[in-house]
Amino acid sequence: MSSRVVAGSLALIAAGGLVAGPLLESGLPAPPQQWAFIVLALPLPVLGRLLAVRRPELRYGWLLLAASLALGLSVLGIGLSARTGGHALYTALGSLSPVFYGLTWIFVPLLFPDGRLPSPRWRPVAWISGGAIALHTAGNLAYGHDPYHPPSGPLSATQWAGVWASAAGQLTTWVMAVVVICGLVLRWRRSARAERGQYAWMVGGMAATAAGAVLVSSFHFGGSAYGIAGLIGVLAVVGSLPAAIGVALVRHRLLDVRIGLRGSRLHLVFDLRPTVDEVLSDLGTALQETPEPVEQLGRLAAAVRTGLDLRWAAVTLADGTRMVSGTQEGAATLELPVRGGRIECGPRQAGPLTRVDRRLLEALAVPAGLAIQSAGLVTRLVNAQEAERRRIERNIHDGVQQQLVALIAGLELARATGAGPDMLANLREQARQTLADLRELAAGIHPSALSQGGLVEAVEERCSRLPVRTTVTSAPSLRARRFADEVEGAMYFTVSEAVANALKHAGAATMEVRLTLEGGRLHATVSDDGKGFDPGTRARRGLATLEDRLDALGGSLTVDSEQGKGTRVHAWVPVDG
Repeated sequence: MSSRVVAGSLALIAAGGLVAGPLLESGLPAPPQQWAFIVLALPLPVLGRLLAVRRPELRYGWLLLAASLALGLSVLGIGLSARTGGHALYTALGSLSPVFYGLTWIFVPLLFPDGRLPSPRWRPVAWISGGAIALHTAGNLAYGHDPYHPPSGPLSATQWAGVWASAAGQLTTWVMAVVVICGLVLRWRRSARAERGQYAWMVGGMAATAAGAVLVSSFHFGGSAYGIAGLIGVLAVVGSLPAAIGVALVRHRLLDVRIGLRGSRLHLVFDLRPTVDEVLSDLGTALQETPEPVEQLGRLAAAVRTGLDLRWAAVTLADGTRMVSGTQEGAATLELPVRGGRIECGPRQAGPLTRVDRRLLEALAVPAGLAIQSAGLVTRLVNAQEAERRRIERNIHDGVQQQLVALIAGLELARATGAGPDMLANLREQARQTLADLRELAAGIHPSALSQGGLVEAVEERCSRLPVRTTVTSAPSLRARRFADEVEGAMYFTVSEAVANALKHAGAATMEVRLTLEGGRLHATVSDDGKGFDPGTRARRGLATLEDRLDALGGSLTVDSEQGKGTRVHAWVPVDG
């Protein structure tokens, strides 16, 4: 059974008892004091259901429901007893009033505002109070407390035990209530500015409740003949706390509940902070509608800010790229590391960040990490493409372009001077060298051997020109196998970069390249006997860009190395078949 159904059922039972009990007790037409009692008591189950349904992770709504249920059953039992000759069931229901008093005097203020104890030091108070409420209730049951049918004749031993148990439980409840109210006042004095209004209304509600309890205890009244002071006391005990909580909800957004008016018609709108599912759904839609990765970071920051009701929120990539939603003021109050970066949260608009807020933020970690990783990957790929463009431009400018300029100048000189065979032969050699350089440059972009012969042949051709002994090993079936251009290109350049690094930095004397196809994955492993290094303290140089390239294809790259024990670079990408 869902929490919504349970909360609705409990609220309905409580409301039914609160309406039927007083009307049964006085009969119809009911006097004004009974209607006043009903009107002031009904907000309690309504508030309990609202908070229990919309904030099921908090215990405060269920606490209010339990208090309203105890009150509703208690007044229902009294009303039934007034209309009949009495019954043990009606007496038992009427004996539940100590549960209502104990919960509203002690546990409602003690667990304010989010259903948790202020600190572990309050656990003994909670346990003692729970025992006192149980003792008071049990004492009423043993005594057979019924204001319309009191026990006749001498009391039995069980009834006397009930009287003493009820008195002891009631006295302990009063003492614990005073302790809790004093603690509530201290929390109010020490609370932050954003919370002070919430605590102030609760302190005022508890003061009115305490005053009402004093009046109820000081004046005797029974049946429907309420005295004025007793009536005021009953109404204060029943209505003060619901009124205080209701005002805190409306004016100070207690538990993130906002109540207002919307539209041209008069009706209430309960506009609460979105749930985890609602935030994830909205975020998924926003990311799907935003193809640009950097803009996705902005949407993500906005979703975190809205979901937690923050003044500002920021998403930061590992490379320093940062998107802020809102106006950042001061340091972050909460940070959550995610894959590829972190999420920073500023202070909330009202109140501190709670454990519920942290759980919501942690629920966003997976989609946030994916969005951050995607944005970071695209940024690195764009930077890599720009760096490669500049490298090709530099190579053309410093190499082939200068050779072509010199060749053109030589041709102009030959035309002007009537060049002889030697000059023409020299110019022809320059043209051949320029063509060779162009082919070499083109091979750096996409080797012709890779386009014509496939991956294995291109890797063998690349390794055959190395100045150290290099062995290329592959299965015979792999030599004739062709893969997608992006797969072959990624694996070829990974091998090229790995052997180049081994030559430049490792001082390797021998290298081995192994190409395999296993389980739908194409693997390339480059091992050398060089001096090795600590992968955690040294950059991977050009392999970082290739790692992003492999990651974009669904693959991965790992580097295993140790000082004096060589290096092993392993890359793989998924392939069909």
